[in-house]
Amino acid sequence: MITNPQAGTNVHEVADGIYRINTPIAIPGGPAFNFNQYLLVDDEPLLFHTGGRQLFPLVREAIASVMPVERLRYIGFSHVEADECGALNLLLGVAPQAVPLCSQVAAMVSVNDLADRPPRALADGEQLVLGRHTVQWIDTPHVPHGWDCGLLMDLSSSTFFCGDLFTQGGPGEVALTEGDILGPSEAFRQPMDYFAHAPQTAATLARLAQLQPRTLACMHGSAWRGDGGKLLRHLAEAVCATR
Repeated sequence: MITNPQAGTNVHEVADGIYRINTPIAIPGGPAFNFNQYLLVDDEPLLFHTGGRQLFPLVREAIASVMPVERLRYIGFSHVEADECGALNLLLGVAPQAVPLCSQVAAMVSVNDLADRPPRALADGEQLVLGRHTVQWIDTPHVPHGWDCGLLMDLSSSTFFCGDLFTQGGPGEVALTEGDILGPSEAFRQPMDYFAHAPQTAATLARLAQLQPRTLACMHGSAWRGDGGKLLRHLAEAVCATR
């Protein structure tokens, strides 16, 4: 469903009750790119990633095509970066019951100060019941970026909100694929290599593989369906081979 014909913002359900909001972006002098947010609709709805401030009108419009924006209860993100949480306070302004959802480290170093409302800071492994969905927070420091990184697993649908892992360039026109995303994501990563390459990177990715996700909700590019544990192990091999 196209929610904004001018921008190309679109919404598709990629797992049970989980909607991918995608906006293609034209980078002046560069290739096309895209930003995704994921809306989990339940008794206490959750949005994972906010998009940058300039995307706020498009993201708000897309959410409203699925449910009233003011119903949002949690606004989650992996780490503090503009495309992760740039529109956080704008969304808090239109969703009076919503609170930020982040790692304890993110709350300590950034979110307690930058957010207009105190965050719900989740501990590693902590679970949160949203209704018929239960999500679990996984701390992933320095995977792929900063100390505050963490990711979210929906235990009910086996959907892994994997943030910047498996980032794919281009407009992201395919909402959900069972095709290869590791090849395109490695082709995108290797020239700029945005991974921190921490000592624990391989172990962190191996731990994520043990979650055995069936859907990977990527922040950039297509969401993916298949054996997520196997794909995460292949990602670990590829990333560690380029250290």
